[in-house]
Amino acid sequence: MPPKKTTNISLTMDVYLDAKKLGINISQACEQRLREEIQARKEQQWNERHADFIAAYNSLTEAEGVALQEWRAF
Repeated sequence: MPPKKTTNISLTMDVYLDAKKLGINISQACEQRLREEIQARKEQQWNERHADFIAAYNSLTEAEGVALQEWRAF
């Protein structure tokens, strides 16, 4: 497990109290949500960096069909 870094976050009191009342581990919940957001942004950046290739590939597929289509079972 990678080392952890202590950080401070600010929450509205109602969110903090509800989380505590429900037994939610705030650090774990924040870390999980941040991981999801990081992954989504990395995917978005990848798509933006490769947009030209994706467009060219889609265009080629529309014009010529899917490679090896005749051997597909479905």
